[in-house]
Amino acid sequence: MTYPRNFSHIGLSVPNLDEAVRFYQEVMGWYIIMEPSDVLEDDSAIGVMCTDVFGAGWNKFRIAHMATGDRIGIELFEFPNNEQPENNFEFWKTGIFHYAIQDPDVEGLVKKIVAHGGKQRMPIREYYPGDKPYRMVYCEDPFGNLVEIYSHSYELTYSEGAY
Repeated sequence: MTYPRNFSHIGLSVPNLDEAVRFYQEVMGWYIIMEPSDVLEDDSAIGVMCTDVFGAGWNKFRIAHMATGDRIGIELFEFPNNEQPENNFEFWKTGIFHYAIQDPDVEGLVKKIVAHGGKQRMPIREYYPGDKPYRMVYCEDPFGNLVEIYSHSYELTYSEGAY
């Protein structure tokens, strides 16, 4: 039988793990569930699992685990010699291109993101102008990851045929 699965976590690659943890704590309010630590390519369980994923020769990286207020995990990776892409928003390419969060104070969160080195990518828009107070905006965190902010839940925003 098919049933809806719960979302567990998302992994984000960042150029500086300590700065990212600080940003996500101070701006998003996420909390640390595992402090930043090193993962080495070795025969430990995590070392073997990472070799399964990355292939041989990855050597080492840093990782931290955080969680949102609704218990969704945020796994942050800092790889040696990481490269910041020129354009992290290549929406025409397949794969994940943003993560989304919900905050009733969309305007306040946007200001906080910008004040901490992020960007606002568009004006705040209403989904149902004059009908429902549902708002959204795309921003970019200081590490180039796109974040969409909703004023209301995903289900409320899109139920009853949004378009």
